[in-house]
Amino acid sequence: MLALAAATAASEEDSDLHSNTQGLTERHHVNTAFAPSPQFTALDRCDRCGAQAYVRVQLISGGELLFCAHHAREHADKIQEVAARVHDETGQLASTPAIAPDTED
Repeated sequence: MLALAAATAASEEDSDLHSNTQGLTERHHVNTAFAPSPQFTALDRCDRCGAQAYVRVQLISGGELLFCAHHAREHADKIQEVAARVHDETGQLASTPAIAPDTED
């Protein structure tokens, strides 16, 4: 009986089963989902050419690739085949940033 209790205790340590405060056993799952992609910064660079990245591709296999707008368009068909998620901010290239007026008061 003592050997059975020791074997049960050892197997419970290795498993992902845990008892809660009511004495019920719960199974804790590891979540491997992607965290939401943050906004791009000037430090994010295209993995192909080093230009500023505007497209983040999270791969089905778990990796991540960054592309400039040019290389994202060039490889669009292949990206769709291997992507779990695509974060595309190429629309920001068309927007004109606000600038301060040249006049002084």
